Amino acid sequence: MIRVGIVDDHAIVRVGLRNFLAEQVDVRVVGEAANGREAIDLARTTEMDVMLMDLSMPGQGGIDALAMIRAKAPDVGILVLSIYPEEHYAMNLIRQGARGYLNKECDPLEIVDAIRTIALGKRYFSAQVAELMAQQLDRKADGLPHELLSEREFQVFLKLAAGQTAGQVAEELSLSVKTVSTYRTRLMEKLGLHSNSDLTYYALTNKLIT
Repeated sequence: MIRVGIVDDHAIVRVGLRNFLAEQVDVRVVGEAANGREAIDLARTTEMDVMLMDLSMPGQGGIDALAMIRAKAPDVGILVLSIYPEEHYAMNLIRQGARGYLNKECDPLEIVDAIRTIALGKRYFSAQVAELMAQQLDRKADGLPHELLSEREFQVFLKLAAGQTAGQVAEELSLSVKTVSTYRTRLMEKLGLHSNSDLTYYALTNKLIT
């Protein structure tokens, strides 16, 4: 039996996923969470094989929680299920340790296929993600600037682009304001930008925030 945790801030989505997965004879939902912080607690207290996790949630989102879940429960395979198309986040999150990435518009049966694949200790690459990987190999170093950011830089970038202050980012990521400022300087250099408004424009243009 594959043990699955569901993380999404919308109760109706959790109910829908739980009811759908209940129809699968080899899958059992063992817990739910409504944000990243609850997801970390769920991973620490509940034995599961796969965590099905949304990205955009109030407070601590999926991107912030990913590293902590990997640290506290390294055997749990994280399958990201997001409203954002694959080209926006998939490659970055897979590099950070997610085992798979699916858009919420996918066929529900693909979610089950992905869960079963990840439960075997493998990664699940949808056709869209596989195409992205092929494109990255083709263009090599010519990828988008944000794809070159480290995990922490990418986290800080998204929060600053969304309008958070350095102090707010520091509190949410358990960092000092000085450290956040250092990350900000690095990511600005990598992206070739000069202000927080530039960050916001870049993120909106590349559909990394809405």
